[in-house]
Amino acid sequence: MSDRLIIFDTTLRDGEQSPGATMTEDEKIEVARQLARLGVDIIEAGFPAASPGDLAAVKRISQEIKGVTICGLARANFADIDAAWEGVRDAEQPRIHTFIATSPIHMEYKLRKTPDEVVEAARAAVRHARSYVSDVEFSAEDATRSDRDFLCRIFAAAIEEGATTINIPDTVGYATPQEFAELVRYIQEHTPGIEKVTISVHCHNDLGLATANTLAAIQVGARQAEVTINGLGERAGNTALEEVVMALHTRKDIYGGVLPRVVTEQIVPTSKLVQRITGIHVQPNKAIVGANAFAHEAGIHQDGMLKHRATYEIMTPQSVGWEASRLVLGKHSGRAGFSARLKELGYGDLSRERIEELYQRFIALCDRKKTVTDADIVAIVEEQLAQVPEQYVLKGWRAHSGSDGRAEAWVKLLVNGVEREASASGNGQIDALFKAIDRLVGRHCELASFHVDAVTPGEDAQGEVSVHLRCGDHVYNGRGVATDVIEASVRAYLMALNRAALTSSAEVVS
Repeated sequence: MSDRLIIFDTTLRDGEQSPGATMTEDEKIEVARQLARLGVDIIEAGFPAASPGDLAAVKRISQEIKGVTICGLARANFADIDAAWEGVRDAEQPRIHTFIATSPIHMEYKLRKTPDEVVEAARAAVRHARSYVSDVEFSAEDATRSDRDFLCRIFAAAIEEGATTINIPDTVGYATPQEFAELVRYIQEHTPGIEKVTISVHCHNDLGLATANTLAAIQVGARQAEVTINGLGERAGNTALEEVVMALHTRKDIYGGVLPRVVTEQIVPTSKLVQRITGIHVQPNKAIVGANAFAHEAGIHQDGMLKHRATYEIMTPQSVGWEASRLVLGKHSGRAGFSARLKELGYGDLSRERIEELYQRFIALCDRKKTVTDADIVAIVEEQLAQVPEQYVLKGWRAHSGSDGRAEAWVKLLVNGVEREASASGNGQIDALFKAIDRLVGRHCELASFHVDAVTPGEDAQGEVSVHLRCGDHVYNGRGVATDVIEASVRAYLMALNRAALTSSAEVVS
């Protein structure tokens, strides 16, 4: 068996299927560039048959992203495979990934096919995909609830037709690590031709076991892991890339030195990018990429760290892209010091104009806070970078409320360059402000989620607000940062509306 693990990243396909995680074409390109920088082997760029937008994004990624395999997903039918080929045909290294369900419940109720018909559909799909590309992956959807011998039979058929990678998905996160490892071993031992292909695994996290199941499969011979950044994905998510990669690096003794080619120092920058673009943030105690992953508060821990870092850290923060130092800046800091700190925090490629905008936000923040930390700086930078072209620009707001809960609000916006203002009442100041904004923009979207975090501790902490708005069939995310949580809410709401306006404009043009 090879001692190298192939990393198949499906953030742009399975990850994007997480509610509220929809990305624009430009955002997908930005993520794909970073994934290439991270060093993944394969980018599953999307499901080209799903929509014209998905096809366009996959085509553009195939044309612009070099040095990595670009993959398109397809159901086991010719129309999907034709669309996948159309999407990846311009890639340096194209792959078509075709799948069909193999569990009794899926075959009977979803596909309404007999096992023999499913095998023939798999054969035809792989054969058709091979007519386009030499690199074909075949997946047996819901493999962990499928009959083992039937899996071996359909995998053997796919291999006979030219599949080069065989994927074993735990589609509904049903398996346990020992059970999953036994399934992989059984398939290895009972599938003719299995030694000629790469065995891949794709695990979901419904029981919180996605990473454990993936690592168990690697121990018994799987050499491709299908993962996402931050574990993003359907329902409870997918296997987290960062967890698998760092487990293999940290526990070489357990996994026999099997390693991916991932540049681990790019893990945190990639995680932050995906959080910014999707508006889905990881919890502070998330392994590797959470804000507290390398934070030590307890006195005993701090004492141990001062004496020797290895007492309480099994990897260095720098090895995954965190900064060990914490520089505190204040209102007396100049542009040069601020710019230098931006570079230290990983924002070295910003334009002079963008730095000036950020510096003015920083100075304004210093006037409101006693201490501005690295986390505060990162928050205002990430909010600024997340901005989309603004059809609606905030010019002013005012709100007040009383003990009866009723509130009055006034908002002034630039709407397509025209200054307009409106007032509204509501159940609290934020509700009243949102209603006033709705009157100005002429559309109403359902508030699907509203989340507030404090960027740093203390009474003068910046509030970071994330919202998801449901506008028709689409969900748009927005993010706002300010020392006043009401202002942060207005900023987040307007960002989501600007995203909705941008998408609506694109649909009209297309």
